[in-house]
Amino acid sequence: MSGDLPKEALKTVIGALCAPAATPNGFDAQADRWREEALKAALPALLARTSAKRLRGQLLVHAEEKMLAALAADGTVTAADMPAILRHRRVWAGLISALARHPGQVEAAIALLPRLPSHEVEQVVRDWDPDRYTRTKGAAPAPPVPQELFNAVLEACLTPLAAYLLHPEPEEGWEAVPAFSKDWSLELGDRAGWAMLARCPQRWAQLTAHPVFGAAVQHLLLDQAETQALQDAQFRAAAPDSEELPADPAPALSEDLLLACLPALCLPELADLPNPQVTARRTLHHIANRVRSNPRLAELAADQLHAAADALVTRGQLLTWSDKHQGDHEFDGRVLRLAEDLTLLSANPDHLVGACAQLARLDQPAVVSPTPSRILIRVLDNTDPDHDRPARLLERHYEHRRVQSLATLAANPHTPHTAVADVLNGLHPAELAWIAEKADGPDWFLATAAAVPVSEDEDDGVVRLLNDDELGKHPDPAAVLQSWLDSPATGEILSRSEVYRAVVKSRYRTLEHLRQIPADEILARHEPTVTLKILLDHCGRSTDRWEALASAMTFGYDDEKVTFGELLDSLASATEAT
Repeated sequence: MSGDLPKEALKTVIGALCAPAATPNGFDAQADRWREEALKAALPALLARTSAKRLRGQLLVHAEEKMLAALAADGTVTAADMPAILRHRRVWAGLISALARHPGQVEAAIALLPRLPSHEVEQVVRDWDPDRYTRTKGAAPAPPVPQELFNAVLEACLTPLAAYLLHPEPEEGWEAVPAFSKDWSLELGDRAGWAMLARCPQRWAQLTAHPVFGAAVQHLLLDQAETQALQDAQFRAAAPDSEELPADPAPALSEDLLLACLPALCLPELADLPNPQVTARRTLHHIANRVRSNPRLAELAADQLHAAADALVTRGQLLTWSDKHQGDHEFDGRVLRLAEDLTLLSANPDHLVGACAQLARLDQPAVVSPTPSRILIRVLDNTDPDHDRPARLLERHYEHRRVQSLATLAANPHTPHTAVADVLNGLHPAELAWIAEKADGPDWFLATAAAVPVSEDEDDGVVRLLNDDELGKHPDPAAVLQSWLDSPATGEILSRSEVYRAVVKSRYRTLEHLRQIPADEILARHEPTVTLKILLDHCGRSTDRWEALASAMTFGYDDEKVTFGELLDSLASATEAT
């Protein structure tokens, strides 16, 4: 806009640029687009020359957020314009950052923070320098964040966690959370709070003693500091021409800081939550994760950790055995995590014996050697010549976790040796092989495992799936296929499909074999053409049977599995009913 425009013309020009373009025949879309472009180009100059609130309000309504933030940063838009802007828009982080660049407006910017959604408050500091990625060489850097603004954002980001710790009642629907989060990371993992804390490590010691936010700061430091330091080190090591990651990097938290965080270590605020069977287990796992991230805590707070573990096991009745329910795919994981957590935190022999007993009651692993494949054998033989050994097969589907947890329990000096020996005597042969080849445990544990008696006729416990060439060498190939279907592997979610696929693809299969396999495995997953002729012969020209087949072929993930034989029988009964 020309600087020669007289002041007396501003009102008319602004009115014309802010009014929709119209002709005697009505609204003119093309002319209105030209008007908007002209207004956008002239808006900064018009605001710079206009002081009247009503005229500025007319202009501010038409400015985009990015332009308003830029004008606030250069001082054209000020705190006095906020009522006019917020009359038509909600506040956003970029506007607050821009206002606070001017010392006289920092207080006004801080006053706007409560109007931001909680998840956007941290952006005021994060996006303080919007040109950080595009600034040209030699351009002036952005001014530092005013300390008053930084403090206000830090407090606003810590407030939700501080409030939760005062009244930690779970929100409605929290019972579903344990399926996704095994500890309290979801509730205590305030990303905005930690993002602000990470920017001021020099203040951590002071903040841990803060009368309002001290507990929140302690929780965040225990959960996040070491993990973030490791991630940052790995990121730097991955950069070109960077140094290798040190084998023993310096800890993010000094010993004094760890000691300052001990009041929060065992999550005392969550001690009295309802449903202790769930909350105590989650708390125990969260404490264990803190010790894994900060190993020095095992010595600095040994008595505190032991007492907390005892209290949680007792309150939550964590060692009371409950039978596994159908479809409970998290059952084994809960037992294994409990054993691993008690290994790290407990010095109570009775509780460690209970953890061993729970490991012993878990189902035996299903160890399957897949059907030989020319391509697979060629690749694996070159990269992993031991791929068919029982110990290696045990690891294919993480079936080694039980014996791995037992090895860690054995390493706890408070675990009675007899309890470990009792579990060893009931292990799968492949688990004993894993201990011999891969376990890193105390000498007495390895010696006891090696001394477990093995009968002469006992095999290695591996279900070895064969191709038809190998099956043909057996006197009764159909009996071999039946042994696969009778094995524990068909009850394990990760291995059963391998068994079913091997049976369905074999030319030695019979209809009796197929009848034992879940219908969805045959019809939807493995060689559906195999059963096409069976269905054609079975349904024939019966409309009732075809309709019954169509209605039966709805296999939900959590539905009770119907075998192929049961499906065929239901088609026959549909005909009899009519």
